[in-house]
Amino acid sequence: MTGEQSAAPPVVVPRPGSIRTITFMVTGLVWRILQFVLCVVGIAVGMATVVVWIGIPILIGTTSMVRGFGAADRRWARKMLGTPLEDPEEIRIESSLLRRWQFQLTDPRTWRDLAYIVATLPLACVEFAVGVASIVVVPMALWVAPWLGWAHSQLAMSLLGPNRTKRLEVKAQHLQASRARGVDAAEAERRRIERDLHDGAQQRLVAVAMSLGRAKSKFANDPDAVRELIDEAHTDAKLAVSELRDLARGIYPAVLGDRGLDAALSAQAAKSPIHVDVQVDVEPRPPAAVETTAYFIVGETLTNIAKHSGATEAGVKVWRTEDMVVVEITDNGRGGAEVRPGGGLAGLADRAATIDGVITVVSPPGGPTVIRADLPCQW
Repeated sequence: MTGEQSAAPPVVVPRPGSIRTITFMVTGLVWRILQFVLCVVGIAVGMATVVVWIGIPILIGTTSMVRGFGAADRRWARKMLGTPLEDPEEIRIESSLLRRWQFQLTDPRTWRDLAYIVATLPLACVEFAVGVASIVVVPMALWVAPWLGWAHSQLAMSLLGPNRTKRLEVKAQHLQASRARGVDAAEAERRRIERDLHDGAQQRLVAVAMSLGRAKSKFANDPDAVRELIDEAHTDAKLAVSELRDLARGIYPAVLGDRGLDAALSAQAAKSPIHVDVQVDVEPRPPAAVETTAYFIVGETLTNIAKHSGATEAGVKVWRTEDMVVVEITDNGRGGAEVRPGGGLAGLADRAATIDGVITVVSPPGGPTVIRADLPCQW
């Protein structure tokens, strides 16, 4: 099963597969020529005949045709290249035909669709040549074609995707949700620390105080009892110190601050009851908040794997891109994990949300399970 929770997920344009990309390239040229010719002819004829009113319905039809081509291109790029393009929200104008046309002319979407049609005609010629060559030259099919398809996806995202205002609105909504979840996660952490202090170290220290008080009252009359009470107080004091040390380690482990993620995650893996392979490459060292988030995501995930997955092996890979730290945890367990409200994976998503990160879970029945965290290094 798959699931994803994010605070402000980055729009990631994937690199498409070779066969789909080559199909997209080879079949696209005729479609691009048809689009270009119909749109250019429609605009030219409409503008030339607008003085005799015939041009107005021609221009109205051409405008609608441009928007229709844009919608078709979004669907085609989404299907063949995996471009994460969403269909724009249709705004219905209950008015006359001319009013609706006026709205379409002032809508940036119309002009962005037209710009895409114009820009992709010369690109389609190059793509067609590469696509045909790729059928014969295998290395080109495996390497060049997917990258050209990725470049086309980027162009489609910039022209057919949401405009800047819409992107900013969506980002603001995600940031607001991220901050709210971050506050909730911090409050849950505060309550956990408070509970651990109350149930652990605080009780130990109370026991120390009581033992010392009883020893004080018996100091003059019963030295043997005093010795036993001091021994009890000493034992409770050591346990309190140990619990406080564990609590501090749970807030921010010293090895993480001193030696970084590689050493900290290797120490976590060594404590796991199953074999865990760790690979870390995060130079230059990311910010402390990112390191801490990655550390606890890995720790909580490995704990869940050991308890619930039935896995015998797990792997942890952490690497850094230009502005992102990616954490990927895999296991060979039974699978079926998913993000549920209030569940452990939802807790991981909330922790990632504190720095605008995103958690993705892929866990088909029977496994394997892959949990990925994309943690931005810039906010």
